[in-house]
Amino acid sequence: MHFHVIDRNHWHRKPYFEHYWHHSRCTFSMTANLDITTIRLEVKRQNMKLYPVLLYMLSTVVNRHREFRTCMDSEGRLGYWDWMSPSYTIFHEDDTTFSSIWTLYSEEFHMFYRRYLDDLDRYGSIKGLMTKENEPPNTFPVSSIPWVNFSSFNLNIYNEGTYLLPIFTMGRYKERDGRTLLPLAGQFHHAVCDGYHAGLVYNELQGLADTCEHWLTHY
Repeated sequence: MHFHVIDRNHWHRKPYFEHYWHHSRCTFSMTANLDITTIRLEVKRQNMKLYPVLLYMLSTVVNRHREFRTCMDSEGRLGYWDWMSPSYTIFHEDDTTFSSIWTLYSEEFHMFYRRYLDDLDRYGSIKGLMTKENEPPNTFPVSSIPWVNFSSFNLNIYNEGTYLLPIFTMGRYKERDGRTLLPLAGQFHHAVCDGYHAGLVYNELQGLADTCEHWLTHY
């Protein structure tokens, strides 16, 4: 992994960053339904888990666009990672707590899926907030609320609005008119991306879901 420092004086987003960082710092949320009818059937046919498939899809879209990999590094420099991995929550039913673990991303789905299964087997029963050690700085957060088919979700972070990476939250999918719809909320920082970029997330995720037969190979 490599962190590329941005030269703000030659950055096309400089005026937008300056405005939404210094003058009107803000984040925004967007929630939309993903039609996962096809991919859910394919996952069921191959006896696979849906959660890691969705994590792979999110990671693939995030890694396609620099705007979703832009953040401040440990030295306070603005830049972007060349690629990112998901840091995601898992639920412990016995005491209703959750843990956050991460899985190294791979462009090859079957490789990512195997890594997920290995991580789940090793860390899935360990209690605590962060249970997989040595999480790298180039991760982005994903969580799931599978008990609620929400139509809107807003995450409020009280850190002076300095967290620039996207944050994703999945809800409970619902059957409607023969389709399976999954609510997905995204939290974005306006300093590094706009509504257009948020729209790319949902449109490209839907594209991946609709064409899953081409990339969803059995592990």
